[in-house]
Amino acid sequence: MARRFGGKFSPGAQDAETAAPKARARVNPVGARANMMFVPPVILAFLSLGAGAAGLAFGLLGAGAWLLAAWLLREGLKAEAAYDARRIAHRPALPRKILAAGLSGIGMASAALSDGVGVPAAVVYGVVAGGLHVAAFGIDPLRAKGLEDVDSFQHDRVARVVDDAESYLDQLMAAVHRAGDREVTARAERVQDTARELIRTVEDDPRDLTAARKYLGVYLMGARDAATRFADIYARGRDEAAKRDFLMLLSDLEESFGKKTKTLLVDANSDLQIEIDVLRDRLQREGVTLDRQAQT
Repeated sequence: MARRFGGKFSPGAQDAETAAPKARARVNPVGARANMMFVPPVILAFLSLGAGAAGLAFGLLGAGAWLLAAWLLREGLKAEAAYDARRIAHRPALPRKILAAGLSGIGMASAALSDGVGVPAAVVYGVVAGGLHVAAFGIDPLRAKGLEDVDSFQHDRVARVVDDAESYLDQLMAAVHRAGDREVTARAERVQDTARELIRTVEDDPRDLTAARKYLGVYLMGARDAATRFADIYARGRDEAAKRDFLMLLSDLEESFGKKTKTLLVDANSDLQIEIDVLRDRLQREGVTLDRQAQT
């Protein structure tokens, strides 16, 4: 869909500029190196066409292995970026980057066999290719992170809610981008940033999960559904009334998530002050005198 041009004095430009300082720049975790991995399979498949029956079979096998490796590498880099962005995260269930390295080795060995190289040399080529792949892109995270001092049940609860919340946010933004309106996209990015602040607050203190669960579950799921309906309506007829209603919904969500985050932070400070007061009273009962400067 064509995207409407907008500049500094275009309608909605003020909101977009207001949102710009708050929105964080997000770098594509894939990058050009990973995308270039889709080129060798095409070249190998083309060169294998005149290599005879055995050469063609090994060439197509190698091309298929390389193609699958390139796709797994892309997905592995995305999963690793999501893992790094969170304070609490499970390790990826499928070690995509490690599998990609293995498939790269298989593809290289098959490519060597398609050119008439012996099996021992092909194995060497495959091992070297797999090792170079690991050296270039690394391996997947192999352990869960965050809240090592919290029991595994609590850790799993927080990680599961965070995973669901991030999924709802990704689907919401996908629907908003499909609508193709700059003002709505800017407002939705503000909601996304505010929701992620609440997510990070819950990750820092899992005791806040119960209070924030409705926001990270029901509210985000409803926002995703509303964004999907808005995108369907707005893409058909650029309905300004639907846009106005959806912007109001996004503003309400941003305000609600911001207030909830502040409430949780205030509660956390109150809990810390209570713990300090209890410790101070206990020390005084033990005969330890605290000077005024230490007390402040």
